[in-house]
Amino acid sequence: RIIFFTKPLNQLFGSSCVADIIVFIIQFSTMKMGNCLCMCLLRYIEHREKLMKGGGERAIYQHTQRKKKFLVRERLHMLLDDEDYLELCPFAGLGLPYGDVPSASSVAGIGKINGLWCVFIANDATVKAGLTFPISVTKTLRAQEVAIKNRLPCVYLVDNSGVFLPLQSGLFSDKNHAGRFFYNEAVMSAMKIPQLAVVCGTCIAGGAYAMVMVEEAVIVQRIGTVALAGPPLVKAATGEEVSPEDLGGAKLHTEVSGCIDYFASVESEAYQCSRNIITTFNFELPEESITEVEGPLYSAEELMGLAPKSYNYSLDIRLVDRLTDGSRLQEFKARYGTTLLTGFARVEGHQVGIVANNGELTYEASLKGSHFVQLCDQRDIPLIFLQNTAPQPVHTLSQAKGSMMSTVACASTPKITIVVGGCHGSDSYAMVSRRNNACIWLEEESSAFFSSGRIWDDGVILPQDTRKVYQETKSTALLAFTFVPVKNTNF
Repeated sequence: RIIFFTKPLNQLFGSSCVADIIVFIIQFSTMKMGNCLCMCLLRYIEHREKLMKGGGERAIYQHTQRKKKFLVRERLHMLLDDEDYLELCPFAGLGLPYGDVPSASSVAGIGKINGLWCVFIANDATVKAGLTFPISVTKTLRAQEVAIKNRLPCVYLVDNSGVFLPLQSGLFSDKNHAGRFFYNEAVMSAMKIPQLAVVCGTCIAGGAYAMVMVEEAVIVQRIGTVALAGPPLVKAATGEEVSPEDLGGAKLHTEVSGCIDYFASVESEAYQCSRNIITTFNFELPEESITEVEGPLYSAEELMGLAPKSYNYSLDIRLVDRLTDGSRLQEFKARYGTTLLTGFARVEGHQVGIVANNGELTYEASLKGSHFVQLCDQRDIPLIFLQNTAPQPVHTLSQAKGSMMSTVACASTPKITIVVGGCHGSDSYAMVSRRNNACIWLEEESSAFFSSGRIWDDGVILPQDTRKVYQETKSTALLAFTFVPVKNTNF
């Protein structure tokens, strides 16, 4: 059934430069159910429908009927073990100055393939022929970052027509532009993180280099091509007429050039071949210890009614009793720095440390936060940050707050950040913020969809789904944490 929620939050950002896994923006209900709520729900449904339609009916028809190719989510259905995967940045590309690019022309996420957690990045060729936009590069790099930080194998489903040249200044020149993709591939290879590519469409220019940098690659006959330039450019440059298949098709690259390792007659065969390849990775994360999970005493549905009507004020962060196992929290320094709640709890059976704003991050609260984060890092306990601050004067930055920023940045334990209320000014830095943020923003720029469209976070979730999302993220973040030797932290 559909869960109702309302107005976008103010001043929202995700986390990441120091966070180890995924950051989500949560939208809470700010008013009673009514016309305004229905309008917000309709907006959410509209965005979801737009994403699911990709490039629209005409593009889907050309993709499936004329080119005889599967849609991107059909491809994932054949590749992954089940539909229960965690999608990253689904709202990326909406509301951009150069127009909407639904899902940034790709679907990325974390799912299981033959029982092994993998990051996947799949082009959606129905969106503007699968062209790469600046936001597409940002999304791909974010997915690769998740793979690197959590030591997860990476699978690329390539159906890409190249880059959108009118915006090439935002695609090639800087450190975190398209060239970073190849750098990340090399880094993952050096870290012995397996990478696999499936060429299920065109693979032009830089995409061709990407294919030869992975360990193994599969190509589909007639629909998969790999070339530095397509037939039109060959004709313009040399006068020679050549078919896509002869220029860079499956037979050429598996029989002549040797650039591709596996030949598939049809798409379904390519995904079955990919699943078989993954069984040969000899790459296993430590198995999870299965324990009986106790649910909260209070219903998660009540989360929608706990937020204030105005985000000029912070909500009561005691809502954590709807998130923790048995609604239990062993609060740390309960009487000191009361605008920050810290404590130990279990979520889905896992020991965690919770750091949650209950207003402005004061001097005392910052000292308390630093102490608690160091304690969790010393004990290798993952941290969950709940960002929830009220607007504050610009001059509230203090030495104690700077100390907390440093402590959070240096802590090596996994961190998951969830924005549940306002996220303002310097407080967001100390609470694991992804980007620099100003104290005052325009209303439109403070919406969850605005920030998610620009990949300032990894997605928008409903409050009552928080435990479910945590269950999915911890399966990768916490297992990777035990897989990689923990470094000694010097604060």
